[in-house]
Amino acid sequence: MSQPFDPLILASSSPRRRELLEMAGIPFEIIVEPIDETPRAGESPSQLVARLSVAKARIVAERLPDRWVLGADTVVVVDGEVFGKPLDDEDAVRMLRLLQGREHTVTTGFSLVRKDIEHQIMKVCHTVVRMAPAVDSRIRRYVSTGEPRDKAGAYAIQGAGLQFIAEIHGSYSNVVGLPLDEVVAAWEGVGGGFIG
Repeated sequence: MSQPFDPLILASSSPRRRELLEMAGIPFEIIVEPIDETPRAGESPSQLVARLSVAKARIVAERLPDRWVLGADTVVVVDGEVFGKPLDDEDAVRMLRLLQGREHTVTTGFSLVRKDIEHQIMKVCHTVVRMAPAVDSRIRRYVSTGEPRDKAGAYAIQGAGLQFIAEIHGSYSNVVGLPLDEVVAAWEGVGGGFIG
């Protein structure tokens, strides 16, 4: 049986999620296994992120059954359309054009899984974000920086993408990629400890 202070396993290569856990003082290691992230027919955004967060955590937990594994998935939703990471720069421009001057919802699912005791916590969190209108030249200038390429919805609120944000209702860290207040509460709830 592992000790209470075994580091959490983060089943994500996202630098933003890593930075958020570091800020919270949670000791962790990163182990990522690839999964098929294709949405299923009729699956809602909440169902999608919930399923993928569990799948990402469970595949790593199979290798490390006596450790807690954190999986997460984030999407941006506007008018029922799910925006994941853009396929290329033109797709990023398309997404940002559609988001301008409107509200969208950032939906993140996260799961804490431990295989040896068959315990799982899964939560889905939503943040509503309103973007200000922006001219096309500003969108293209932003996309040319490369920042949107690996971001759901093609923008980074913690980076230069903040220039487009007019209002936010809910968890800021959720928009970055992890609802930190919820994750820390869940980690503490399963006996996770802090070092230092």
